[in-house]
Amino acid sequence: MELDRQQRVYVVDDDQGMLDSTVWLLESVGLQALPFTSGQAFLDHCLEELPACVLLDIRMPGMGGLAVQDALRERGSKLPVIFVSAHADVPIVVRAFRGGAVDFIEKPYNEQLLLDSVQRALRLYQAPVVDQRQGDPVRERMQQLTARERDVLLPLVQGYSNREIAEQLGISVKTVDLYRSRVMKRMQATSLPALVGMAIGVGLIEPFKLQAR
Repeated sequence: MELDRQQRVYVVDDDQGMLDSTVWLLESVGLQALPFTSGQAFLDHCLEELPACVLLDIRMPGMGGLAVQDALRERGSKLPVIFVSAHADVPIVVRAFRGGAVDFIEKPYNEQLLLDSVQRALRLYQAPVVDQRQGDPVRERMQQLTARERDVLLPLVQGYSNREIAEQLGISVKTVDLYRSRVMKRMQATSLPALVGMAIGVGLIEPFKLQAR
């Protein structure tokens, strides 16, 4: 139990209601949650000595979440970052993963999904090499996709809309909707950000070459 109290989760969100509910959730499972309403306040007080991770909102007044992530990287920080945001378009998600984020969860979030992500991040802080094998089941699921599902997967994680994908493949938008749903189910992706993270993790797309559209 002493170890649980030492495991810190920094929660950075300018929405006080969301901040309070997230802190309550984390504390309910024995984690030490430290709330901050601004990115700069978090940067001024975060410590690296104890096992910890960061729940970080994207859009905040002043310093946004991506800028906070950049600042952490410049410091050489090893803190795993989980983005929790209502703004989850593909260019933002790709930039977050490109900067080293370990997960990107959409608001309103599923509580168990968030807790599972936090626990994975805390394990990653303590044993970074353990998570390197997580790409294997993703590759296996990807290999089980049909040719048409793979045709839809690539432009989907690159940020193209359903209409644009339909035009590229010469099929209807309704058909793209159907294949998109199948891809999400087969890949066990709970959201588009999760699917993008999988694609980056297995090398399907190279985030440094993917430009915001």
